[in-house]
Amino acid sequence: MANISVIGSGSWGTAIAWLLSNNGHQVTIWSYLKEETEMFMKNHENTDKLPGVKLADDVKYTNDLREAVSGKDILVLAVPSPVVRSTSRSMSPYVAEGQLIVSLAKGIEESTLMTMSEIEEQEIPQANVAVLSGPSHAEEVGRGLPTTIVAGAHDRETAQRVQSVFMSPVFRVYTSSDMLGIQIGASLKNVIALAAGIADGIGYGDNSKAALITRGSAEITRLGIAMGANPKTLLGLSGIGDLFVTCASKHSRNRNAGYLIGKGYTMKQAMDEVHQVVEGVYSAKAGLLLGKKYNIEMPIVEVINKVLFEGMSAEEGVKELMMRTGKDELESW
Repeated sequence: MANISVIGSGSWGTAIAWLLSNNGHQVTIWSYLKEETEMFMKNHENTDKLPGVKLADDVKYTNDLREAVSGKDILVLAVPSPVVRSTSRSMSPYVAEGQLIVSLAKGIEESTLMTMSEIEEQEIPQANVAVLSGPSHAEEVGRGLPTTIVAGAHDRETAQRVQSVFMSPVFRVYTSSDMLGIQIGASLKNVIALAAGIADGIGYGDNSKAALITRGSAEITRLGIAMGANPKTLLGLSGIGDLFVTCASKHSRNRNAGYLIGKGYTMKQAMDEVHQVVEGVYSAKAGLLLGKKYNIEMPIVEVINKVLFEGMSAEEGVKELMMRTGKDELESW
């Protein structure tokens, strides 16, 4: 049994706490909000973000970051990507040399173009950082529905340790050394999911969705290879697997925000309506900047940026994509 703190109490952090507790580990959930901690203590449930998923009576809750971090075997960092840096910086004084941090956030920091694990390693250099990613909606993990995911780390021993802690009859974990590829797929699929949701909101059909998923995968793969990722990773669970589920699922906040934009909502209105952090909005600019940095053509990412930040209508964006100069499919992969 491991003593584990989940830093972050949103839907994904709550679902992971449920999983780890069911695996027999001692779990503590840290929340930034005192009222949220009180809600957990009273209901053993995140009644706002993951209703119906009851946590065991022995799960602990705290607002004290020192208490949450100190002396734990593993820290699971489950805060949204925009606050990963600030949370990591606040945690750092309490993190021991070699303490394992498992990073769950999916995103690229716009100002630095760093992945989440790179941010964590910069802010907490004494930590041993791993990542966990793949097609894994919290709503389904919290119900015990079969899910498969990948654990990435710099060394095999760390990846296998994460695998052994999280693995269960309903949660299968593979290992990988390609932390970069895992995180490129995890962050940029959210941008493509916004596009897929916009297409749904406009009223387009399955043909459009399939085109966006396929050509979106091509953009992500081109960029990942240019950055040094293994192309097999981008065809795997954290690549095409996560891309498919995020573009297609009713649980996807990115797809749902895109749907509202397709219906005529502004970006801000859509984000307010979804009531959760829409990671794709934060990754869109970073994806565009990475494409320019590595001289990679990313037309879907470019159009999504125009729709989100430059006032282009969704219909105009579709027309721009459809009327681009003809390409050879294999040469444009």
